[in-house]
Amino acid sequence: MNPIKTTILPFALLVAGIAAAQQEQPPVENPAGEPASEFRTFDPTAEEFENFRGDGDIPHEGGEAVYNAVCAGCHMPEGQGAIGAGKYPALADNERLEAPGYPIYIVVNGQAGMPPFGSLLDDQQVADVVNYVRSHFGNDFVDGEFGEATAEDVSAARP
Repeated sequence: MNPIKTTILPFALLVAGIAAAQQEQPPVENPAGEPASEFRTFDPTAEEFENFRGDGDIPHEGGEAVYNAVCAGCHMPEGQGAIGAGKYPALADNERLEAPGYPIYIVVNGQAGMPPFGSLLDDQQVADVVNYVRSHFGNDFVDGEFGEATAEDVSAARP
């Protein structure tokens, strides 16, 4: 068989399949129930940006709730960490969590691939999640030499 035909045939089938799939999809509507405008990349207007961004608050309260909402997606539900699209350090049995200052700094300011959460979490939320990881996953640091992280510790650590 001609090499050009063997290359073009799968491509033609792929294009035909995509076209058929697009025809079977119901029309997309905007929130008002009207047909959506033509497809465009997301280059938001100022109003769209504000709607997309939201108010910037993470509403969860308590260390476990904040961990499950914000941290577990990368550091995993049991704090075991992960390697895949990135490297997410294990929080389980992690001696670097002994003193609260280090995890407070990391949560507030971020580091390497971890984004800063200081603008999304208030002082109490940061203290709660830091205490949670310092007292779970095989860590037993909250009752140790350094004690619990407090909202005041977090406030003092902010830039």
